[in-house]
Amino acid sequence: MKIFIGADHRGFALKAAIQEALSAHTWVDVGCETRERTDYPIYANELCRQMLQEQADARGIEMRGILICGSGVGMSIAANRYKGIFAALCWNEAITASARADDNANVLVLPSNELNEALSIELVQLFLTTKFKEGVYRQRLCMIDEE
Repeated sequence: MKIFIGADHRGFALKAAIQEALSAHTWVDVGCETRERTDYPIYANELCRQMLQEQADARGIEMRGILICGSGVGMSIAANRYKGIFAALCWNEAITASARADDNANVLVLPSNELNEALSIELVQLFLTTKFKEGVYRQRLCMIDEE
């Protein structure tokens, strides 16, 4: 599995803590690199572009992304503009498990203003290990792209 991660200034510290706590994983860090004020769309766009490009080039390798900003809403809106990205704003275990199992979310969005470090790390682990149920859930996802 290839894991992409990005954050704005409000998610910078949490991003670093997640990468340190889950250092066994290989991370593709799309920024930001400091706590200085920056704009979330830069990192949502970069993560989605890189993730979709890698997905197109590396068939068979599962891709996941993690985006972090203060409320999580901005990152969610920006990421979900990309076809093939299913970004889910998650703040507890039930929502995170459902986002993966029922909705095949491939990008986890965390609200750094609302979560502590320990819970955030648990949610990332859950997001990375929960399998998609398929079946009727796949059918529902296909309906999203119907015109």
